[in-house]
Amino acid sequence: MTERPEPLSPHPLSPDVLKADPFLHLAGRLVPGGHVLPVRVYYEDTDFSGIVYHANYLKFMERGRSDHLRLIGVVQGDLFGEALAEAPGFAFVVRSMELQFVRPARIDDVLEVHTSPIDVAGASITLAQKVKRGDELIVEGKVKVAFVAQGRARRIPDALRTAMKAALGEAPQA
Repeated sequence: MTERPEPLSPHPLSPDVLKADPFLHLAGRLVPGGHVLPVRVYYEDTDFSGIVYHANYLKFMERGRSDHLRLIGVVQGDLFGEALAEAPGFAFVVRSMELQFVRPARIDDVLEVHTSPIDVAGASITLAQKVKRGDELIVEGKVKVAFVAQGRARRIPDALRTAMKAALGEAPQA
């Protein structure tokens, strides 16, 4: 009698894994050169004057980066498992961030967070991000995210590197 091999669990970048998410439509959409995530401004996002509190743009941009990964095929929970095997004690950290606040956004505005990869290096990924209201630029930024383990920079896990390099290839070159 021949033993059947154990079925392998689906790869974290598998279309089947992504399609299993019934709320994937909430992750925005891929566009040539990156990703766009719509965000509505709620009362909790504003200060006493009804204008978006500056730190909340960081949250909007983090959601944009996370959903960009989701739509290019990176299932973050599975990626963390793979990264833990490659580099125990790992973390993704924001290494640097440059922001320019151009205009205010207000309660009930619908904003779009645009995310585009700029560079995928050994231990870091650099992304350009814009928060827009229609054609109007609200905030513009550049974010460098590093992969570290046990307090030191480490090579980005292969699954993430492959997905980000593919997305970078689709991004317009500056």
